[in-house]
Amino acid sequence: MIIGVPGETVDGETRVPLTPSLAAELGDDGFDVCITAGAGERAGWSDDEYREVGCDVVPDRSTVFDRADVLFQVRGLGATPEDDADRYRDDQLVVGLLGPYSIDDELSTLAEQDVTAFALELVPRISRAQSMDAQSSMASIGGYKAAVMAAEALPKLFPMQMTAAGTVRPADVFVVGAGVAGLQAIATADRLGANVRAYDIRPEVKEEVESLGAEFVELDLETDDASDEEGHAREQDEEFYRKQREMMIDVVGDSDVVITTAAVPGRPSPELVTNEMLDGMADGSVVVDLAAAGGGNCEPTVADETVTYDGVTIFGPTNLPATVARTASRLYANNVTNFFRSLLDDDDTLTIDTTDEIVDATLLVHDGTVRNPHVDDEAADETADDDGDDSTDDDGDDSRDDDADGTEANDTDGTAGGDRTEDDDGE
Repeated sequence: MIIGVPGETVDGETRVPLTPSLAAELGDDGFDVCITAGAGERAGWSDDEYREVGCDVVPDRSTVFDRADVLFQVRGLGATPEDDADRYRDDQLVVGLLGPYSIDDELSTLAEQDVTAFALELVPRISRAQSMDAQSSMASIGGYKAAVMAAEALPKLFPMQMTAAGTVRPADVFVVGAGVAGLQAIATADRLGANVRAYDIRPEVKEEVESLGAEFVELDLETDDASDEEGHAREQDEEFYRKQREMMIDVVGDSDVVITTAAVPGRPSPELVTNEMLDGMADGSVVVDLAAAGGGNCEPTVADETVTYDGVTIFGPTNLPATVARTASRLYANNVTNFFRSLLDDDDTLTIDTTDEIVDATLLVHDGTVRNPHVDDEAADETADDDGDDSTDDDGDDSRDDDADGTEANDTDGTAGGDRTEDDDGE
């Protein structure tokens, strides 16, 4: 069986879905690996490093698409502006971040070609799937980098310092959302010496926030239905968000840095930080909006741009993991490889068992049939609304917010016991 890595084409995408050390492990298990020349260079791995572990390095992507039985991708289909659907050949299997909420006609094309496609965005939040959870792995990196980005941009130090020239008070950082990205942002800002506060729609995460050294901001809001049975935050109505914004005005105004993380897959991000709130922040303050891809949590946010509003700098990054390409690639490659291995039986034969919870949640198309599990979840939610439930899970039972209002579970490394993972040094 040939595993192919065609390389990424999206501007600014530096990650690679397979590292040389993991390629070597796959080779030892009898799999051949075909990779496009230069696919790993932006993450720090040369073509020679792949050749040394037995990979066949080919000059162009089309060769990989033509030869591979299985394709590992960072971003494909709906997660890329390019239409790669016609590149896949009959009976091919694809694993990656495939942008399931942005796919439409492409799935029909894949069904006609008998392509099998798995979207890692839809990996369910269960313990058995932690080692495959690319969303959590990347969210953790995004939260870390958001805090570092803010520290670099803020025209004052994060930590308190007592010097002969005077005492420097610590910066005040406010993190909205205590999911994976939010918790990592809290932990990083605290390690950098800032005074950190955090808010989450779910009061039950207070202990986790405080365990990282931050103060949990409690707003006088009704939150009895803030989370579902799996601990995911539920989307609230506009009246709730209006009251939330009113109560956050003073907290935002007192902050030097605000990091927002409320992103809802397939839907616009809720607006949580208004221009009125920004008016209360001091000149030079910084906002890092991790929900920029969905329109942003901050009113002036523009995706992938840095804007200034009344002296406040607002960053709208949509792919912070790509700015830490080597680490992000190692974690993501672990996720992809662990997912692929979960599809193999004892004889290393691919087995697509649609009764398996992980397979069922992530399988977009198979055996000529478009499945769209995330669409089914959304339809079920809407039916529940029609039956009188005023609030719904943000994105269904098996998928979840990237870090919405505190909607990620608390694994931050995307690994779990029993699966093969690559050590930080790649060995």
